[in-house]
Amino acid sequence: MTEETPGFEEKPDVPSGATPEDAEPKAAASPAGEGAAPAGDANQTAALVAQLDQVRTALGERTADLQRLQAEYQNYRRRVERDRIAVKEIAIANLLTELLPVLDDVGRAREHGELVGGFKSVAESLETIAAKMGLQQFGKEGEPFDPTIHEALMHSYAPDVTETTCVAILQPGYRFGERTIRPARVAVAEPQPGAQTVKSSDEAETTADDKESGGPDEG
Repeated sequence: MTEETPGFEEKPDVPSGATPEDAEPKAAASPAGEGAAPAGDANQTAALVAQLDQVRTALGERTADLQRLQAEYQNYRRRVERDRIAVKEIAIANLLTELLPVLDDVGRAREHGELVGGFKSVAESLETIAAKMGLQQFGKEGEPFDPTIHEALMHSYAPDVTETTCVAILQPGYRFGERTIRPARVAVAEPQPGAQTVKSSDEAETTADDKESGGPDEG
């Protein structure tokens, strides 16, 4: 029976040429991926940032598309409303144009004192309705002739006018809003030929006399 020597422990055999450190048990390897964890987090963050940028870009594009569609819809609504008003105005203007001969008959009857009784009531109602619809009458004697709203049917000369003037209203003009339905048909008078020249000569002679007499008398 072999006796063990007290105070000595058996040591594993160490290959020749190996250092004592090689004989010590190596520490357990660190868990897999522990050293690569920081690099993985950075890659994941970069990917999330890239995705966020893509989402923001897509959101900006969709917002711009929505704003463009909204602007186009507002323009469409305004265009439809404008067309609707224009069609309504044209329809009213056409109706009022058809009523002008009747209004002319009413005016002539009033001038001859024939607008009496029930006919007077009907005529006044018709004129009131036409005015509510926006019909306006224009054309007065003595106003300057304007070819954009007047139609000259008669022409003469007069010594008491200084410009072409409406001296008689043969048929009144009518407008609806800014639209002229019918120009006023008028008789016009122009200054007498030579009247301006004679007037200028008289003024020149008066001025010359004043200079010779030392100026006009002062009271």
